[in-house]
Amino acid sequence: MYNPAHFAVDDTAQLQALIQQHPLGMLVLQVDGQLDAHHLPFWLRVDAQGQTVLQAHVARANPLWQQLADGGTVMVVFRAEEGYVSPNWYPSKHEHHKLVPTWNYRVVHAHGQLRVHDDEKFVRAVVGRLTQHHEAQTQQQSPQDYPAWKMADAAPDALQQMLGAIVGLEIAVTRLEGKFKISQNRLPQDRLGAAEQLEAAGNTALAQQMRSV
Repeated sequence: MYNPAHFAVDDTAQLQALIQQHPLGMLVLQVDGQLDAHHLPFWLRVDAQGQTVLQAHVARANPLWQQLADGGTVMVVFRAEEGYVSPNWYPSKHEHHKLVPTWNYRVVHAHGQLRVHDDEKFVRAVVGRLTQHHEAQTQQQSPQDYPAWKMADAAPDALQQMLGAIVGLEIAVTRLEGKFKISQNRLPQDRLGAAEQLEAAGNTALAQQMRSV
C-alpha cells in the first residue's frame, strides 16, 4: 500500500492494539492465479518467541482451508475508524482556498504464512477465546440482565456438531504494516477543526484519533 512517511506506523504495540480492537479482518490470498478475500474475526496472540499470531476459523464447506492446506502466503487487512473530511472544516481553507477533500482512516496489513488446523482441540480453543473476549466486551459496552454467554451454555450435542462443521486457521505474522492517516500533515488548527466537525456529526472515534496526534 502507498504509505507516506508521515502516515506510516511501525510501532508493533499500536498495530496489535488496532487488530484487537477491530478484529474483523479481510483475509486476502491468491488461488489458481485469482485473488480471493474472506471476512473473518481473528484472535491475536503473541507466542513464546514474541511472534504475532492470528487465529480464526472457517466453515468446513468453505474451500479456503483445502485450497491452502499446505500453507501459503496471505495478507489480512484490518480497518479501524474512517470518514470523509471536507475542506470547509479547515480554518485555513477560508484564507487561501487551496485545500481539497480527503478521507481519513487507520488500517493495518498483516502479512504472514497460513496454516490449517483441522482438529477439534484447536478449533474449540479458538472459539472459546473469541467468545470469551467478545462477550466480555458486549457486557462492558451494554450491560444486560443476563450473564455473558459461554460455550458450556450450549447443548453438548449441538456444540459438538458445530465444532465439527468448522476448521481452524493460524497465521504466523511475518510483517505488520500500519497506516494511520489522521491529518498529521495538516496545520494543528485545521486538524482540530476537522475533528470538531466529525465529532458533531457523530464520528467520535475518528475525531478522538485526530486529536491524539
